[in-house]
Amino acid sequence: MKSLYLSLLGACAGACISLSAWAQPAPEVTLTRLECGTSRGPQDPNTRLSDIYAYKGLKIELVYNCYLIKHGDEYMMWDTGQPMTAGAVAPKVSLVDLLAQLKLKPEQIRYVGISHYHADHTGQLPSFAAATLLIGQGDWDVLASPKPAALADAASFAHWIRGGGKVEPVPQDRDVFGDGTVIMLNTPGHTPGHHALLVKLRESGTVLLSGDVTHFHENYDSDGVPNFDTGRAATLASLDRVKKIAANLKATVIIQHDPRDNAKLPAFPAFAR
Repeated sequence: MKSLYLSLLGACAGACISLSAWAQPAPEVTLTRLECGTSRGPQDPNTRLSDIYAYKGLKIELVYNCYLIKHGDEYMMWDTGQPMTAGAVAPKVSLVDLLAQLKLKPEQIRYVGISHYHADHTGQLPSFAAATLLIGQGDWDVLASPKPAALADAASFAHWIRGGGKVEPVPQDRDVFGDGTVIMLNTPGHTPGHHALLVKLRESGTVLLSGDVTHFHENYDSDGVPNFDTGRAATLASLDRVKKIAANLKATVIIQHDPRDNAKLPAFPAFAR
């Protein structure tokens, strides 16, 4: 009887702990857009960004954005934009200085998630050497190989490639904080391990950050593919997945390079919640 009593007591205690944990409110999640590069001006997308020659006379002005996700007391940076040495397209203000305006230091960033290995998304990555790097497995395999692909910005990843920082390659999707609020979505094609990011906000709803699964609205709508993508069929499959996720979750899709989407989030230093 004593043994049975102790077993029941233990079970009740375990149930109470579980219920207590379940009753804890989910951490607040916020999303801030940061300008991480300067546009070089309008360009003809048919020459490089789309392979279907559908946009006669269209000029697209690309922007370079990064995103800060606050999850409770933890922070994640999504993409790090152009390097400060990028000449005409370099940011006017560094990510470190933008964070300082928010009273944050790079050491406070727990995760730095990279959509893919191109330099306009990785240029300020070395500033976050203390963060755990999250990047698609396919991209990491290229970066860590003896001869990385020409378009892979291996130099920005040198700290992690040498083993100086923690890296967690992401082969499929990744629930970053384990509660379904921030999810890296496997969307290969633009690069072998390309990922987009899903962020679920209490007030603003679900937001889907595109990475470079597409570069501008017309390409998104018409299934155009840049001529330097590593796999056209994979890009189209990823585009189809993103569109279905957006429809099913009623998500706001933010095409990171399209300036027409900047207004979908509050202007810095304000944030969406």
